[in-house]
Amino acid sequence: MQYILAIDQGTSSTKALIFDAKGQVMARASEPLQTQYLADGFVEQDPEGIFDNAMTAVKNCLADFQEKGFELTAIKTCGISNQRETFILWDENGNPLHNAVVWQCKRSVQVCERLSKEGLTESIKEKTGLIIDPYFSGTKLIWLYENKPTIKQTIDEDKAFFGTVDTWLLYKLTGGKVFATDYTNASRTLFFNLHTLEWDKDLLSTFNLSTLNLPEVKASSANFGTSTFGGIFTEAISISGMIGDSHAAAFGEGCFEAGTAKATLGTGCSILMNIGNKPQKSQNGMITTICWSTEGRIDYALEGAIVSCGASVEWVKNELGLFAESKQTEGMAKSVPDNGGVYLIPAFSGLGAPYWDMKRRASIHGLTFGTNKNHIVRATLESIPFQIKDVVLAMEEDSEIHLQELMVNGGMTSNTFVLSTLSDLLNIPVVNKGMPDVSALGVALMAGLGVQIFESVDSLKALFGQAQAVLPQEHNQVKILTAFKAWKNIIQENS
Repeated sequence: MQYILAIDQGTSSTKALIFDAKGQVMARASEPLQTQYLADGFVEQDPEGIFDNAMTAVKNCLADFQEKGFELTAIKTCGISNQRETFILWDENGNPLHNAVVWQCKRSVQVCERLSKEGLTESIKEKTGLIIDPYFSGTKLIWLYENKPTIKQTIDEDKAFFGTVDTWLLYKLTGGKVFATDYTNASRTLFFNLHTLEWDKDLLSTFNLSTLNLPEVKASSANFGTSTFGGIFTEAISISGMIGDSHAAAFGEGCFEAGTAKATLGTGCSILMNIGNKPQKSQNGMITTICWSTEGRIDYALEGAIVSCGASVEWVKNELGLFAESKQTEGMAKSVPDNGGVYLIPAFSGLGAPYWDMKRRASIHGLTFGTNKNHIVRATLESIPFQIKDVVLAMEEDSEIHLQELMVNGGMTSNTFVLSTLSDLLNIPVVNKGMPDVSALGVALMAGLGVQIFESVDSLKALFGQAQAVLPQEHNQVKILTAFKAWKNIIQENS
């Protein structure tokens, strides 16, 4: 039996898992990661801390694997999935030039406003598939270049190296021998041209970053070098898969053909819809990105990024104190027949897709003396499927493909009220495979393809068993559609 080590480096933790050739988890470990939330919306992490965190997770996972009686020599390859837009700058000696700038960081709001005023919106969207927003790496790097003289000098002298977290981990694991990334991570930077599949020299020149050292870009399933992981392995194992975590989740869910889609319901929500082998420009507030890639095949996707999903529930718990544990919300929402005319607009950090209104503030509408806490909780939970419905409608209009089902994963999928409301609202099955570590599974499958543990993408379908599906209930649909329209009207009236 051959085994695959998967590293899933996320914003709040790093997970390490070992999968067998049937996609089953044999060992796992998780290590929490510290994030620095600073003034003015700045969010940073320690680059060396990220690497140390990943290594600790790997060591603990391998110890678990050995305690179960397995040999490390049976592990044939490794794959890395990562928090996407977070990036690190380092010098020619591998020393970080600054803390990692996290995807949540808002330091570049004014840079974005300036780029928009300069008329770059359409050219950037045409080339990269992205919008000008602090969410993506490029504008925050421009901020560093313009505000940190040492960084500006190092970039100008052609001595600065840029990488998303996957690139940084790979660089460290290979002792600086390999400087590479994959198409999915490259496509999140504002520097990568979706049509040429290369770093865009014109954009880099416009941003004054022509002398920045950028990694080689490869397919998500490819040869990324080898590592002994600091001597843990007596013989170096290959690193044969690298992919952004949301894209890894799409692959782990089996989004292999155009028209398949997944939604990750976590703190925020990422909805990815596979649109096939050609990029499509969205007219409805979606971004175009690379879904996943293997040698000789690239699948593109439309993505809708929702800022507040589970985060809204946490805010109601922590700040309003309406319940002690999030699992109580399901029963509370079901205890009332409807939301009582109460609606939550969850713009706690602005509204993401399809509005991209980062200045919007959250609000609760329709409160009366007849409102109780269960109505507010129900309105909070309903805001999650409402936002997903908004994105799915936009995707269907852009792609001219009607979704047949939506695959879901993430912490909020344990809430049956959310899933049943989502199914009723979309009028399609909502499928939950019940795999808590689907990003890790996705990159494990990528790595396995890279070393021929798996024959082909098509052969992976046999690994997916029967999944639990929530089916739409016709008697609920009129009520929830009416509520959705009222919620959407509130957004539009207050824009």
